[in-house]
Amino acid sequence: MLAHPPDHHPFSAQALPDAELLLTNLIEQIRPHVTPETGIVGIHTGGVWLAERIHAALGIISPLGTLDVSFYRDDFTKTGMRRHVKSSDVPFAVDGARMLIVDDVLFTGRTIRAALNELFDYGRPACIELAALIDRGGRELPIAARFVGQTLDVPPTMSIELTRNTAGTLALQLSTN
Repeated sequence: MLAHPPDHHPFSAQALPDAELLLTNLIEQIRPHVTPETGIVGIHTGGVWLAERIHAALGIISPLGTLDVSFYRDDFTKTGMRRHVKSSDVPFAVDGARMLIVDDVLFTGRTIRAALNELFDYGRPACIELAALIDRGGRELPIAARFVGQTLDVPPTMSIELTRNTAGTLALQLSTN
């Protein structure tokens, strides 16, 4: 019996996975489950970078949406407001739409809860699915991604951040909280 499922990897600071390879695998997981009309929404900032690439790779004709959930978080009084709040933009009809929310790192589930709350301000979708490049566990809410690039066990004292260089190449970076 395996100690971890095949896509579940114990933490190793030396061997963060290749974000570009994970994105390629994530796109292939998603491909059979979307149509050109699927509404894709990325969560600022890393989720938007991923959503842009997923949107283009899958030939989605519905415009790409973006969410900044800063004002919808239930913990901003504890963690503070982010310095660079961006505007949200959902340029398609949400009512009755099949939707995919994209985020870079799934952790407690609070960001996704906030995204769902904000999205419902735009209308009532028929279905919402979630894609995350990294699932690091540590859930505080009953949130699960249908599509995951990789699951990593990361100590709670560490953070994983998706970065993008000037050429648009994505990479994962580890830092101490």
